[in-house]
This record gives sequence, structure tokens and C-alpha cells, in this order.
Amino acid sequence: MIQSPQTDPPDGSAPHAVGNEPAPAGCSTPATPPDTHDERPDPRFGVLGQLSVHGRTMSVTSPVRRAVLTACLLRYGRPIGNAEFSEILWDDPPVSATANLRSHVTGLRRDLDEVEPGLGDRMRTYRGAQCGYGLEIAPDEFDLPRFTAAVQRGRNWLLRGSHKSAVDALEQAVGLWNGPFGQDLPPTRWFNAHIAGLNNARLDAYQDLFTASVLAGRTTMLAYRIESVIAEAPYRQHLWELLAAVHCLHGDTVSTLSVVSRCQKLFAEDLGLDLPPGIEAMRKAALNWDREEAMRLVASRTQDSAERCQCRRPPRPSS
Repeated sequence: MIQSPQTDPPDGSAPHAVGNEPAPAGCSTPATPPDTHDERPDPRFGVLGQLSVHGRTMSVTSPVRRAVLTACLLRYGRPIGNAEFSEILWDDPPVSATANLRSHVTGLRRDLDEVEPGLGDRMRTYRGAQCGYGLEIAPDEFDLPRFTAAVQRGRNWLLRGSHKSAVDALEQAVGLWNGPFGQDLPPTRWFNAHIAGLNNARLDAYQDLFTASVLAGRTTMLAYRIESVIAEAPYRQHLWELLAAVHCLHGDTVSTLSVVSRCQKLFAEDLGLDLPPGIEAMRKAALNWDREEAMRLVASRTQDSAERCQCRRPPRPSS
């Protein structure tokens, strides 16, 4: 169950005062944390969705140059050696990989200068023992560290029962995305690992956002938003549970049972699985017209779900 929290600073660290934010049915009284609105300017570099610089999609440059920039962003603060760079860009590097890489870096610097004069100088060449390339940026200039921090704040608020603050932080996190990560990147082992990790982190953030929204009582248009994510990730059981819960909380038994039926058919036909227990429990709540039970089921999943997400945090950009 979600424990009664105290007021926390925006990063979710040690509490220091008791607040008065109203709690939804079945949950203990949370605190009123300070405003979490992000006043910082938009990040200069973005990889969450389509690769962008200063809000401008880098679609005119070559696919390899986009891959070079993406790799440097994901490893910002650390140079990437020529040999490793070759393995990032090609699973079977050509003999001319080093020369090709040098040519693409030169072209990328020109592309960056077209967006902002002098920005190409951020693309550094390293010589000596670590001969390679790297991008010099501050964490505040890059959307991935902002996403990771906002998700962590939201998850901390969610675990402490400050559901409205969790919604605000998680809305900031998912708002940094403009589509799935990895569009037009080379299908190499290195990029495929990052594509899977980051896109799962995005879906985890949406899942936490929808959970916090239910517990905060912010369910206007929520069913539509959940349906949109289910269309992208149809085998995420928790999303189906949340969708059924929203309809149940609205007193719409017919829609709840329709969600249960769709989920049952999908899991049976595609995966050979029975209806997940959480969905079955939500069906019983709907049939009994028990909104409090539906809310309790959502709240009881929160701790376990957040802890699982903690175990697979979004990858640090420099790792």
C-alpha cells in the first residue's frame, strides 16, 4: 500500500513537513509538495524521438551522420574510440571504417554549424591513447538527463502518495518525447540495445503517469491516452488494468467488460496465456459496482510496479 508521506523537496529526498493534498479513496493523505514546473529553456540536443538540435529535426543530414551524433549524445562527456565507434555504426565494419568515420564527422560539424554557428566545434577530436571523437555538452543541454530526472521525481512522489505532483513531474518527462527512439538508426547490436532500453523507459514513464493520474482523480481523456499507448505496446498487462480501472471508476461496466474481453482474446490468441489475474480482479470490481475496490487494486500495484521500474532505470547517457 502507499504510505502517508510528508512534504518533500522536488527531487523526492527527505521529507520535512506535513501537507494537506486531498487523497483519492483508499489512499492515505499525502503532502502538498512545492511546484515542480520546469522553468529551464528547451534542451539544445534531443534524442527522445527524432534527433533534433535546437528543436530542428536533423533529417536533412545523412543517416550515418545522425547515428554518429546520436552515439556521441548517448555517451556525452566521454570520447568514443575509433575502434568502438566502428562497432557502434557497423556490426561488420568495413576496411575503410576509420576513414569513413572521419569523413562523416567532418560533415556533421558542417551540419551543426548550419544550425548554430560554432556548434560544430563541440564535436571534438581526441588523439593519443583514446583516439576518437566526442561531443562536449552540459547535462542541461540534453533531453535524456532531463527525462531521467523527471521520471525519478515522479516515481518518488508516486511512492510517497503525492499523486498530483507525480502527475506533474511525469507529464514533464513524457512531454520531452516526440515519438519512439531509434528512428532511422543503423540496426546494429549497440543501437538495438539502446532502442529497446529507452523505449521501455518511455513506456514505463507513461505507465507511471497513468497510475498517478488514476490515483489523483485526473481521469478526463485518460482512457483515450491509455488506448493510444496500448496500440503501441499491446502486451503490457498493467496498461490493460489501468484502462479497465478508468472505465470502472467512471461507473461504465460495459466498457470495463469490453476491455477485459479484448485483453483476454489478445493474450490467448497471440501469447497462449490466460487472462492476467489483475484484469480478472478488475472485472469482478466492475461487476460488483465497486469503485473503491478498483482504486485499491490500482494503489496496491503501485509499489511493486515502481520497484520493478527502479530496477530498469533509463540508461545513463554516458554509459
